[in-house]
Amino acid sequence: MIKKDKINPQGMVFDIQRYSIHDGPGIRTIVFLKGCPLRCKWCSNPESQEMKPQVFFVKSRCIRCGLCVKNSKNGEVTMGEEGIEIHRNSINSNDLGWVDVCPTKALSIKGKLMSVDEVVDIVMKDEVFYRQSNGGVTLSGGEPLTQRDFSLELLKHIHGKGLSTAIETTGAVPWDSLLAVAPYTDLFLYDFKHWNDEEHIKYTGISNAQIIDNLKKLAETGANILVRVPLIPGVNDTEESINKTMDILKGIGINKLALLPFHQYGSGKYDSVGISYEMKDKEPPKEDHVAKLQKMIADAGFKSDYN
Repeated sequence: MIKKDKINPQGMVFDIQRYSIHDGPGIRTIVFLKGCPLRCKWCSNPESQEMKPQVFFVKSRCIRCGLCVKNSKNGEVTMGEEGIEIHRNSINSNDLGWVDVCPTKALSIKGKLMSVDEVVDIVMKDEVFYRQSNGGVTLSGGEPLTQRDFSLELLKHIHGKGLSTAIETTGAVPWDSLLAVAPYTDLFLYDFKHWNDEEHIKYTGISNAQIIDNLKKLAETGANILVRVPLIPGVNDTEESINKTMDILKGIGINKLALLPFHQYGSGKYDSVGISYEMKDKEPPKEDHVAKLQKMIADAGFKSDYN
């Protein structure tokens, strides 16, 4: 249970990635938070979607020692002919001791309650690198603003130390959540999945109406916004789709747009968290096609940098 404490709230964190050179300028630490209102079919972090600790199983590491089976209490895991079998409907996220006994870390838990102070202590270990490179801290997920109080306090702490702050957001959150963090956020990495509402619903599970409305409001505040489009073959990778997206952004007054080409780096995670993956046979976009679209974007007057 996440503690409701607005002074030092807790957050459900599933990873803290240090020494990153992506998702913002300079050297950065990326804090990944759990919980997301979207269910994008290409999601590269499926372990981020649920707002609770999840059992993560890497089959190739399992030595079939049976310790997890011996320590399970409610049939969460059994031994089958090809190794252990996890019965996720029987899992109690508050009783995961059977996961901790795994000697090879084939089993692990994705999602840990942490206080703002605990996260700040970790990210500030690299303060010297942030200051030398004009880097800082980026909140990612999931959707960080599903944990608004935690994200807000964390951004306040980091921003108050004079370091760069960024947040990667789907925009599918209440407007007051974006407004609350805006004074403490130097860069919004704003995901824009699809310009067409029907297609957006088809591939993410929700409408894009709130996302576009929030983007308009955020732009009106003068916030630094880089819109990022995950480029998915057969979904939104046509010239027409990119042109439609640019038309929307021009109407809003946004002049920064970057493409994030689809990849399969996170595909193995789906089996690890017990989720089916519909895009396992999808190929990444061709480099020459990506380059053509990037040139089209640049020729239209859009920038793709963070500043």
